[in-house]
Amino acid sequence: MFNRNKFSVGLILGILIPLITFPLLYGLFTGLESLAFASDDGFRPLFKERTSGIVAIGVNAIALNFYNRRKADETMRGIVIATFVYIAIWVYFFGQMVFNFE
Repeated sequence: MFNRNKFSVGLILGILIPLITFPLLYGLFTGLESLAFASDDGFRPLFKERTSGIVAIGVNAIALNFYNRRKADETMRGIVIATFVYIAIWVYFFGQMVFNFE
């Protein structure tokens, strides 16, 4: 699967990587908070959700780099499209908090 240069492989990877990474990061933040190693006091509302989401989306850059080294342009195209969709969803839900749209 990882050696194929197909748009569908990139799209699937671009969708699955953030879906797997988000709960792991959110659980890590929650675990650190329950152990009193971290706190979201003093931050804007939904800090954990926003940060976990944007970092999970950013993890797609690792897959992009992996396929860029292998010159798999079609796979990269699928990852990029999935990443832009996730970014649009993130901005839709958290844009007002971050960019202060009124």
